[in-house]
Amino acid sequence: MDLLKNKIKAEGVVLSETVLKVDSFLNHQVDPELMVEIGKEFAQRFKDQGITKVLTIESSGIAPGVMTALQLEVPLVFARKKKSLTLSEGILSSKVYSFTKKEENTISISHKYIQNDDRVLLIDDFLANGQAALGLIDLVKQAGAEVAGIGIVIEKAFQDGGKLVRETGYRVESLAEIQSLENGQVQFKQEEAKV
Repeated sequence: MDLLKNKIKAEGVVLSETVLKVDSFLNHQVDPELMVEIGKEFAQRFKDQGITKVLTIESSGIAPGVMTALQLEVPLVFARKKKSLTLSEGILSSKVYSFTKKEENTISISHKYIQNDDRVLLIDDFLANGQAALGLIDLVKQAGAEVAGIGIVIEKAFQDGGKLVRETGYRVESLAEIQSLENGQVQFKQEEAKV
C-alpha cells in the first residue's frame, strides 16, 4: 500500500535495527484519513471471507480495526490488556508477551461478543514476533469461532513473527512489509538494497 509506505518513509523514526516508531500517525497520534484508507484496503482484501466480526488488541489496533469493521459493516471487538470491573463473566483470556515492552500481558474478551458461528478477521498494527496475533488466534479458538484471516498494518519481515503466524495456516495480509531497518533506513521487502 503506497500511501502507507510513503507515510512510514516520511514520518517513521528508526530507533534501532528492530524498532520503528510510528507514533505520529498510528499508535499515539492517529491519522484518520490514512486509517480510512487502511480500512478500505483490508476490507477489499478480505471481502469474500464472510467476516462477521473484526478483532484486535487495545490500543494501537483499534484505529485500523474500527475502520476495517466500518467498511465490512460488522462490529469491532478489542481484547483488553487490563482487567475491567465490568468484564467479569464468560471471559476468554490468553497470554501475550510483548518484546517491545518486555512484559507479559493477559488479553481478554467477553465470550458474548465472539460466538462459535463467527468468522473473525484479526487486525493489528504490527507483526514482529507474532505473539499478539497468536494470542488473538487463541481467543477465537477458545470461542469456538473461525479465524477468517489476519490483517497487519506493518510487518517486520526480518523477524520471526510472520513465519510463525503463517505456519498456523491462516491467510496473513500485511500492508507494508519491512525488510530492514539497518543504517537508520526503512527498506521495504519489495525494494532492492541501495548500494
